[in-house]
Parts: sequence; C-alpha cells; structure tokens
Amino acid sequence: MNVDGKHYRTIWLEAPDCVRIIDQALLPHRFGFMDLRTPDEMGAAIRNMNLRGAGLIGCAAGWGVYLAVRRHADAPDFAERIAADSAALLATRPTARNLAWALERMHEALAGGAPQDRIETARREAQAITDEDAEFSRRMGQHGLELIRGIAKRKNGAPVNVLTHCNAGWLAFVDHGTALAPVYAAFDAGIPVHVWIDETRPRNQGASLTAWELGHHGVPHTLIPDNTGGHLMQHGLVDVVFVGSDRTTAAGDVANKIGTYLKALAAHDNGVPFYAVLPFSTIDWTIADGVRDIVIEERGSEEVRFMTGWDDATNRLATVRICPEKTPAANYGFDVTPARLVAGIITERGIAPASREGLRALYADLHP
Repeated sequence: MNVDGKHYRTIWLEAPDCVRIIDQALLPHRFGFMDLRTPDEMGAAIRNMNLRGAGLIGCAAGWGVYLAVRRHADAPDFAERIAADSAALLATRPTARNLAWALERMHEALAGGAPQDRIETARREAQAITDEDAEFSRRMGQHGLELIRGIAKRKNGAPVNVLTHCNAGWLAFVDHGTALAPVYAAFDAGIPVHVWIDETRPRNQGASLTAWELGHHGVPHTLIPDNTGGHLMQHGLVDVVFVGSDRTTAAGDVANKIGTYLKALAAHDNGVPFYAVLPFSTIDWTIADGVRDIVIEERGSEEVRFMTGWDDATNRLATVRICPEKTPAANYGFDVTPARLVAGIITERGIAPASREGLRALYADLHP
C-alpha cells in the first residue's frame, strides 16, 4: 500500500542473505526497517512483534525457513537442523494458524529435492507465499467492497461507517490486508467511507498501526477507546464491523485480538453485520470448537502494566507504569467469537456463511 504516495510491502528479500521488514515496533513515531539474516533473528522479530499480523507472520515463517536453508544447505543433518529451526519459529506465536501453515508448505516444497537446489527451492516457495498473500488480500478487498457499495447505496452518499478492532490492514499482511482491504478498495473507488478505530489495548495496535496506515493512505478515521463501540452502535453510528482473524475453525468460530468477542456481542444486539476477513491459510480444519480448542497466547504482564508513547516534552519515547507497583496483570492475546455471531466470512474466494457447510462449499477442492 501507499505511504505518502510511495508503495511498500511489509516484507521482501532485500539481498540473497537479507530479508527486510517494516519495523512495526517503531510505528507510529518513526517509519523504518529491520534487516534479518538468520532464522533466529526472524523468530525474535516475530516474538517481539517487530512484525505481527496473521498473514505477515506466515510469510515471515517462510522466509525464516529460507534463511535456515541458506545456513544449513550443505549440512549432513540438513533435515534435523531445518526441523529444529522450524520448531523454534513455530513456538514464537501459538495462536496464528498461518505460521504453522507456512512452515508445512515450506517443508513440502523442500521434501525430496536435490541438495544443490535447496536454496533456490526455498527462496521460490517463500516468494510464492508472499506474492499469494498480497493477491489474496486484494481479492478479499474486492469481495468486501461489494458489501460497502451496497451500504453506500442505501445511505445516499453519506459515509459508510466501518468499525474495526486491532490492526488487520496491510501492515498485518504483505499488502492490502484483510479487514481493511475492503475499506481501501472502497476509498480508492471513490465511495465515502469512515473508520472507527478501537485503540486495542494493551499493545494499542489500533492507535499505533491502523490509525497510522489509514492516515498515510488518506482514509477518514477516528480513534476511539476500546469500550466505545457498543455506544456507537446503539446510536446508529456503525454500519458494519470488519475484523481479521488469527485462526478460524472449520465451523466458523473466529479467534482474533482480545476484545473482538465483545464487539461481536454488541453488533449482534444492535443488528450491525459483523464480518471476519481472512484467507484460506487462516482456517484450521482440524478444530470445530474454537472456545474449547484454540490455544490462546498469554503474553507478559508488562504489556498491561506499562504503556509506551511519545513524550512531546522530551521529544522521545517514554514508558510509564499505569497501575500500582505490585499489581499483578493477566494478558490474554486473543479471544474467540462463536460462529453464531458472525454474519459472514470474507475470503479470497468470496463470502461464506460462518459454518462448516459454508466454508467447505467455498473450499470444496481444498478442505480435508
């Protein structure tokens, strides 16, 4: 997508031994990059959230395997070394399905190949995963655009108000994004659109990332505290909710950033359609009950107890504690929205009902 008129992807091969990413830890205060040259560095970037978002994590895993192959291509115990590096990558973020999916795809591509072809095979497959991610996001945007277009016609020129939670824009994928892809498509098509952005505590991805990317693309938006959405819906100020997903079950349950479930409840109570936007790689066909079976990542309490922001007085970043010194904190990274609250799942193939039958009909040639 565009940053002040210049197009960027979130991850790319800068040199044969270097994968470059947009460093999201610097945003929104500084736009900069991070160079990664080993699978350990890639794993650290995922774990420390220099890069984040389901699709981008999957692509990063693919490039992490590529870097591992470069390191171990001639090793007699090549398979064991790649397996160890892959296991380390897998352990960085347990909830996102795209991570495991990309690792499985890289292993399949490498299986049985000639040793002299390993590096090129890994590079080609990681690039294919990356290009596919961008293209699928573009397609999701086009399918979601038709929903926005229909709402716009009913509103007779008034802006379509979209509410989103966390960041599922292009920063969370390679390009375009998922939940924000329909918004970008509508904006670029000249449809009046406005986005309500949840701040998304505790890491504030909405305030730091969604607001930043929408602003640099020129999309009208308003930042709101996390608990404002229900009030807006009660007063008719939200037309549709779009969220992303880190793992979606075969039955249509959606795991997304903590707080998503509450938005879905409010949307259901007020008759506001709630859509999850995600590619095939996010669907876990082995899980039927998301609340029971999806592993929810628990992160460090410091993300809840402290906040980091820009201090205008000193012109630098500052981190401050926001609670009593000895107060404990729990930090669940995700929650699960049951399929009964989801109006539909927007994918690269179209919009499916949030059900086993709906998803299987859309992916009849691919599901187990």
